[in-house]
Amino acid sequence: MSVKYIPVQWNRNKWIYDGFMLAGVVGFLTVFLYLSPELLSHERPINPQVHNARAFGACTFMMLSVILAIGPLARLDRRFLPLLYNRRHFGVMTAAVAITHFGYILNWYFAFSSSNKYEALLFANTSYTQASGFPFEAFGLLALMCLLILAATSHDFWLKFLTAPVWKRIHYLIYVAYASVVAHVSLGILQDQQNQLFTWIFIITALAVAGLHLAAFLHERKAGDPVGNPGEQGWIAVCKAEDIPEARARIAVLPGSDRVAVFRMENKLSAISNACAHQNGPLGEGKIIRCLVTCPWHGFQYDVRSGRSPAPFTETIPTYRLTVRDGMVWVDPAANPPGTYVEPVEVPA
Repeated sequence: MSVKYIPVQWNRNKWIYDGFMLAGVVGFLTVFLYLSPELLSHERPINPQVHNARAFGACTFMMLSVILAIGPLARLDRRFLPLLYNRRHFGVMTAAVAITHFGYILNWYFAFSSSNKYEALLFANTSYTQASGFPFEAFGLLALMCLLILAATSHDFWLKFLTAPVWKRIHYLIYVAYASVVAHVSLGILQDQQNQLFTWIFIITALAVAGLHLAAFLHERKAGDPVGNPGEQGWIAVCKAEDIPEARARIAVLPGSDRVAVFRMENKLSAISNACAHQNGPLGEGKIIRCLVTCPWHGFQYDVRSGRSPAPFTETIPTYRLTVRDGMVWVDPAANPPGTYVEPVEVPA
């Protein structure tokens, strides 16, 4: 392959993370299938194949809910950040559980059709003009396709090949998948049962996910990065130099919504892009160690003076010119090409 990528190596934390995920999946399926069948009973007896399909379907919904809750929880409380680092593993496992659910459904409801089972799945019900009896299978297929695309492109090769902005936009499909699963469940199983326990669990979980995203949005809007004020020659006022702690940064929003991170190192200031070249992680939340800022998401490092990763790594990010006038830090919003060295500015006494 002509595109170079640097794999993120496995480590003890990743094994523990995946172990907990697998244990959670096994535990959920065990409870659903064996420990509480009476609580999840239906208006009529169902065979084991259908029960298995519903167990894996419910597990997929709960896993997607947890995945979408991790992001806002990490923005509300930094202690949840370790859950964010390996969320791609969570997504791949969710896709595996979802395709197992699909297999049970396909090989029970459509395996004995007079036509090809895939054709039967798509055309057995075409009542798209009515709410009752709507072919909810279409939403399930859309969700499964989204999950498979996300799982197939989760490797760092695709991140490097597509570039971080494109890769991140593709992975917004997780929201399409979740909305499709909600529609799939609402128009499917919720209309085919008398026991309301699962209905309430489903509603409360979906509302909790939506509520967490709303809470994170309001939190960032209230305590988010300040919008820089333009001054002479279009330069942006970030903050007072004394407000930047040693080895840390202050982040400001530039015109066009780009973010700049102004770091203080040995009483000198340097400005780089806030977006890591790996997955656009927030570099401004990292700490300088031996002249390098470490991205809090996956540990990629950059020299704050040049925006370059240490050899043999080749990642680069844009840098910015800055100055200090009357104790105020000003940044030129025009970014330098990635990897451009800028002489640090000394903080006046």
